[in-house]
Amino acid sequence: MAWIMLLVAGVFEVVWAVAMKQSAGFTRLVPSLVTLVGMVVSFVLLAAAMRTIPLGTAYTIWTGIGAVGAFVVGVVVLGEQLNAMRVVAAVLIVCGLVMMKLSAN
Repeated sequence: MAWIMLLVAGVFEVVWAVAMKQSAGFTRLVPSLVTLVGMVVSFVLLAAAMRTIPLGTAYTIWTGIGAVGAFVVGVVVLGEQLNAMRVVAAVLIVCGLVMMKLSAN
């Protein structure tokens, strides 16, 4: 169950990061509220997952999901630049996440 909470926490990290971008510096109400709610949900689920999953593993996976998820949303939804170096960087992050998961007890 802790791994599912961690995965969902990572998804909410992507949600709040994208909403923050859409909030235009917290000048737009709805995206600003989505950002704040997403942050709270993400942190609460991360904290709950850390009851079982080691800190280094949980935090690394949480931030990795957020980083790669935000990258994908940026490219697919927001039309951000896609190039070979950015793809390689995202693949390396995913490789690190897999290694962290495999190393966790």
